[in-house]
Order: sequence, then structure tokens, then C-alpha cells
Amino acid sequence: MQAIVFLLNAVVSFFCTLFLLRFIMQALRVSFGGQLGGFVMTLTNWAVKPLRRIIPGIGGFDWASLFAAFMLQLLLAGLLIGASGQPLVADSLTLGLMVGWFAVRSLLRLTVYLFIGALILQAVLSWINPYSPLAAPIYQLTRPLLDPVRRILPTISGIDLSPLVVILLLQALLIFL
Repeated sequence: MQAIVFLLNAVVSFFCTLFLLRFIMQALRVSFGGQLGGFVMTLTNWAVKPLRRIIPGIGGFDWASLFAAFMLQLLLAGLLIGASGQPLVADSLTLGLMVGWFAVRSLLRLTVYLFIGALILQAVLSWINPYSPLAAPIYQLTRPLLDPVRRILPTISGIDLSPLVVILLLQALLIFL
């Protein structure tokens, strides 16, 4: 049973991360023209395109992508709680709120991990291949997090410490989540 839960969690987390990445990329106006954008679009179109007929993009945000990620996390939370086989709560409202909170919390954690991964990837790419096709979209993803820190903490001898500071702040945020 643990192996099934592990595999189910891995697959759901992978697709939720892609849906969240699609939502964030559109919200931050990151280009979908490169390899990263093509990868994300190809693997998420199966759910997002049909959902767009029901859930339109309002305010410049791709709500269908976010809804798909939320529904997957909701399904996973419901399956995990149901598979536990233990009566957790007496009424369905409390159970629904608990499953909903688990899904929202999981999405927030995935978003933080997504940004941490992007910051680490940006740092590695800057050392290995700063002209990689992934460098531009990763820079566009991380710029809104790094720019406020860069205004406070300038580069020291040509070394930018802002990614380290942002990763530490995101790790602190994970503790609260």
C-alpha cells in the first residue's frame, strides 16, 4: 500500500507542478516559446483546454490551470484520507474542509518548491551554461522574487547573494506551511 501511495503522490505532484508552472508562467508573462514552455503546454493541454470552456481566464490569470492543479490535489487528499480506513471526523462538512485545506496546503508547498527549484536551476545554469535555452524563462520566473532582495542586498565583489537569501526565506515559509 505504501508503494501505491508513493507512486500516486509522485504522479499527482508531477502534474500539479506542471499545472502550477503553467499558471505562474502565464501570470508572470514568461514566454512559452522555448523548450520549457513547449514541455509544460504539451503535458497540460489535455486538462487545461477542456477546462477553459468552463473556467475562463479572468484578470490575466489562467484559472483553468490552477483549478486543474487544485482538483488533482483534492482528489489525492480524498483518496489518501479515504484509504487510511480510520474514521477521522463525524460530519461531512468537517471532512470536506479538512480535504480542502490539505489540497490548498499541498499546492502552496508545491509552489514554494517550484520557486526553490527554479532558483537552484538558475544558479547552476549561471555557472555551467548561462546561454542555455532554459536560462531566459528561468530568469523570468525568478526575477519577481530576486529583484526586491537585490535592491536591498547589492552584489558583493561580483557575487549575487540574493538567490541564497530568497531560498532561505522560502524555506522559512515552508516551515509555516
